[in-house]
Amino acid sequence: MIDEKKLEERLVVLEAAKSWSPRVVSRLETLLRAGTDEALYRINPIQFAVEKSIAEPEAIDLFLHACVAGLFDMDWQLVCPMCSDVVESFRSLRKLHTHFHCHLCQSDYDAALDDYITVTFTVSPAVRSIRFHRPDTLSAWDYVFQYKLTPGGLLPEGVPWSEAAKGLVRVLTRIEPDSVAKLDIDAAEGALLGQDFDSDAHFSFPVERGAGLTPSHLQVTLEHGKCMTPTASIGPGKVVFDVRNAGKQPVVFGILQLPSATFQRPKLQFTPSLSGKRLLMTQTFRDFFRSEVIGATEGIAVLDVTLVFTDLKGSTALYERIGDLNAYIQVQRHFQHLLDATVRHNGAVTKTIGDAVMAAFSTSADAVQAALEMREAVDQLNRDRPQRDFILKIGVHRGASIAVTLNERLDYFGQTVNIAARVQNLADGDEICMTEEVYGAPDVADIIAPYPVTKSEAELKGVSKAISIYRLARRVS
Repeated sequence: MIDEKKLEERLVVLEAAKSWSPRVVSRLETLLRAGTDEALYRINPIQFAVEKSIAEPEAIDLFLHACVAGLFDMDWQLVCPMCSDVVESFRSLRKLHTHFHCHLCQSDYDAALDDYITVTFTVSPAVRSIRFHRPDTLSAWDYVFQYKLTPGGLLPEGVPWSEAAKGLVRVLTRIEPDSVAKLDIDAAEGALLGQDFDSDAHFSFPVERGAGLTPSHLQVTLEHGKCMTPTASIGPGKVVFDVRNAGKQPVVFGILQLPSATFQRPKLQFTPSLSGKRLLMTQTFRDFFRSEVIGATEGIAVLDVTLVFTDLKGSTALYERIGDLNAYIQVQRHFQHLLDATVRHNGAVTKTIGDAVMAAFSTSADAVQAALEMREAVDQLNRDRPQRDFILKIGVHRGASIAVTLNERLDYFGQTVNIAARVQNLADGDEICMTEEVYGAPDVADIIAPYPVTKSEAELKGVSKAISIYRLARRVS
């Protein structure tokens, strides 16, 4: 089911997109040609990087460029933290919303870009058709355990919850509209949970020794997302459910045997995946998916982002001394160096304002590394000039923010942004200023160990109390 012509044409586009490490594209081609349907559905780029021994940033870039080339489609997913169900999936960030309800857990959640929102990639049907492109044709088993649940949610012992849940299922079937399924269950002590996997319709009966069965057959009706059942007393042994789908759409319905009526799943841990936050902080995404905007009017929360603000000291004098055109060319060179440093340390430039840059990073360690490299890159620019035309001021702050679309551009909004900008204003020429939140972040102490650091307290406009500022000077030679 591979369209060889389209596959070859699009692989050529991908190969030419950038300078890839050896065999990176060939590993992706092997997956496209020989991978199973499961392997080509909702690919986790972070897992792909581990399995294929590829650096994470390059793996993310690979799939983004492959999307642009038409080899893959990108999905934004809302994933339930309790059962790893993909509650909703969106092809566009514009349609993504943050409040969602999991039918399987009967729970409501508010998602942030850091968690519950993941991004995966599925082979384009134009290149290779897989059965997951047509979910309505899947067996009930594949629909639940391959299409609905992700394998990334792990129990404390490391077993995927989706695998453990298979052992609880006693029957799983698709029931067509206006039809009845006769489901025979050999019940054990504990509880029986019946579940429509696409709505809130469910039932739960305790199974208790000596209870007997009243009546002998249980009539269950599913309609409008509700489940209507009789009162019953169930003991261990054979139980027959006649489940009628009174709705207008097919229903995937299952009955699970739970160990007790009060059974609760252990909290899941999730394998590393490409979060929405990480993707928005990837320069390739910002460069190639400029049309992607956040549709939610209130924006989407980011629980932890580190922002770097830079500015050139004395740039006005530079424009006056060497002229607008020459100064503009030199400032653009400075922008390119700052962009390169940002990308090398897994960040993305959010915007430029005059001669200033705002960049976002997932970790403070990456942000500080990038800031140090930015300062060194500007030094390199000055070494080729008769005088030090470029003097960089840098501020770094970490906190929560809101991802929004402003002026048709993905941006960040909130107090964290305000503080980061004002911390940059505190910096002297060639100085990096960081807040306590950055200074105390993981791995930062090791990075800045070779540099002289002085601490001071500062009052910032709009901030109720003084904050600690750490000034990072140049390394003593």
